[in-house]
Amino acid sequence: MSASASASRITPARAHRLLRDGRAVLIDVREEGEFAAGHAPGAVHLPLSAWIDGSAGLPAGREPVLICRSGNRSRQAAELLAARGVSVPDVVGGMREWAALGLPVVNARGVAGTVR
Repeated sequence: MSASASASRITPARAHRLLRDGRAVLIDVREEGEFAAGHAPGAVHLPLSAWIDGSAGLPAGREPVLICRSGNRSRQAAELLAARGVSVPDVVGGMREWAALGLPVVNARGVAGTVR
C-alpha cells in the first residue's frame, strides 16, 4: 500500500485476477445481510459503518481491494483511507458488475449466492 491522496479504481476482472493469484484480499464493505446473501469467495467482511467509526483495520499480508454492491460504498471507504494517507483500490461496479461478468458469488453457507 502506498501513501496517496487518492486511490485507484479497478475492474472486477482485475480484482478477480489479483485474488486468484494470491496477491490481494477482497474486503467487502456491505452490511451483514448483503454479505451473507452473496459475496466473492474468500472475501473479508468489514462493513462501511466500521470504517466510518474508525474501528475497521486492514488485514495484514496481501494487498487489500475494497468492494460493495455498486461501487459507491467501497469508494467512500477508499476515500476515508486516502484521508488517512493509505491508498487502497476499490472495484468499480462492485458486486453487481462482478456477478454480471459471471465471477463466483457464494452465500454464507458457501453455495451459489445472490447480490442484493
